[in-house]
Amino acid sequence: MTDEEMIVCPEDGLQLARLRAIMHRLRAPGGCPWDAEQTHESLLPNLIEEAYETVDTIRRGDWDHLKEELGDLLLQVVFHSELAEEAGRYGFDDVARGVSDKLVRRHPHVYADSAVDDTEGVLNQWDDIKRQEKGDEERPYLHNTGKGLPAMLRASKLQKKAAKVGFDWPDDDGVVDKIREELAEVEQELVSGDREKLGEELGDLLFSVVNLARRHRLDPEILLESTNVKFEDRFATMDAALQAGGKDLRSSNLDEMEAEWQEAK
Repeated sequence: MTDEEMIVCPEDGLQLARLRAIMHRLRAPGGCPWDAEQTHESLLPNLIEEAYETVDTIRRGDWDHLKEELGDLLLQVVFHSELAEEAGRYGFDDVARGVSDKLVRRHPHVYADSAVDDTEGVLNQWDDIKRQEKGDEERPYLHNTGKGLPAMLRASKLQKKAAKVGFDWPDDDGVVDKIREELAEVEQELVSGDREKLGEELGDLLFSVVNLARRHRLDPEILLESTNVKFEDRFATMDAALQAGGKDLRSSNLDEMEAEWQEAK
């Protein structure tokens, strides 16, 4: 089947090859000027945006729309693989082969004779194999953990990995006491007026709050986004109520906004 035939191919089982053929055509001479101009760096915002849109769709339970978002996310993988192949580094097949080989290596309880039969054992085994593969046995235990993740997600990942070797509070009381301690230090720096120190203490407070969420297997990123959505919805309700009363946000005082906010709750 030629590239042109592949581009219009409707057959199941060949759609990934079709997507790759389309991407190759868009980047080729006479293709799309925008696609031809893109680089790994220029595509970073798209990669991040598509990942977050996929996450949002899953959180909302919009399973029909999820198909489209997964396709957009897959396109980013195909696009970056096409760029790498053009540069003579590797192609999509190498990317797929690499992750397939990794899955087999890191699941010896499925593909070999490792005796692991619960989730905790699987995760510990995964981490051990990963450290061996990357030559991290002699490096600090938390070396490169969560590198590149948003700070809140990385905090949770660092804490989770430290807890695997026993560096964790024995109960929630210790974590809650730590949160209170960090909050008291924030209050002290508010009085002192030391902005740099205040920022440091606020970071410590956030880290401690993430720790409490992590202990209860709650994703702090998801928790905060849920609160973001709740705040946005209530603010919109407050705004609409003010307008219904002949006012708007700019002409209303804080007491008026607070009254409508409480109603929105």
